[in-house]
Amino acid sequence: MGYAFLVPIVIIGFFILLAGIFTVKQQTAAIVERFGKFLSIRHSGLQFKIPVFDKIAGRINLKIQQLDVIVETKTKDDVFVRLKISVQFQVLEQKVYDAFYKLENPHDQITSYVFDVVRAEVPKMKLDDVFERKDDVAIAVKAELNEAMSTYGYDIIKTLVTDIDPDVQVKAAMNRINAAEREKVAAEFEAEAERIKIVAKARAEAESKRLQGQGIADQRREIARGLEESVDVLNNVGINSQEASALIVVTQHYDTLQSIGEATNTNLILLPNSPQAGSEMLNNMIASFVASNQIGEEMKKKNIENGIIMKKRPKREDPPRAEEGDDLNY
Repeated sequence: MGYAFLVPIVIIGFFILLAGIFTVKQQTAAIVERFGKFLSIRHSGLQFKIPVFDKIAGRINLKIQQLDVIVETKTKDDVFVRLKISVQFQVLEQKVYDAFYKLENPHDQITSYVFDVVRAEVPKMKLDDVFERKDDVAIAVKAELNEAMSTYGYDIIKTLVTDIDPDVQVKAAMNRINAAEREKVAAEFEAEAERIKIVAKARAEAESKRLQGQGIADQRREIARGLEESVDVLNNVGINSQEASALIVVTQHYDTLQSIGEATNTNLILLPNSPQAGSEMLNNMIASFVASNQIGEEMKKKNIENGIIMKKRPKREDPPRAEEGDDLNY
């Protein structure tokens, strides 16, 4: 009978002992109260408390936490914009008591400070400045939060402006401006490329014309030399200069007709183009040469009568012909 009473007592004692044992996770702090009054702070590991008298009032996370706050405000140029502020904070291990007992809801407290700072800083900036100086906004939020939350045992590790979202119509207008600016730059580059092409083409045409003119000049120079040699050859066989020139012109005339006849896709028409054209051209040229000689003789006579003596160039004397028996030593 005595053992029958001991068994329930042992079981009850075991559960009471078990109720006095608890564990605390790493990077966590447990707040222990006795009869509703703060007793102690327990850290990670196996911990003991007096059952019934002591209880765990709460646990505090000592890890770095992040709170995302979305704030809508107006810029200096009257553009409504939404900013996403990410606040990274941590409860100081030596100030767990202040963090647990001084603040009922730390997230709401941090959110209020973020709203206050952002709505005080952003209205001082234009929309473009908000994008360029977002770090200034983050620094201002961090400074304000550190000053306010350090009293409650919270350390603000970092604040980041992770998103800036203007109104939809404002974004569309900004995109149009950006597209127009890029199209302007593209048009300038295309115009510059076209200008370079035109300049290069003009230079190439100028060089082509220069070379073409040089070629024509060389061609005419060679033709003149050939004509000069032809006239000399004809003079040597007893044909005077007028008849030689007329003969050369007639020869070139028929050469031209021959080259035209060889071309199949030519539209050139040479006038006059009758069988008598060559002879008529020859007769006209001889007549013109004779008339010019007569005019020249009359001018010489007038010059002699007026006392103007025309100096003749000395003719080149041919070397004496060697006779048989002559000894020529040059």
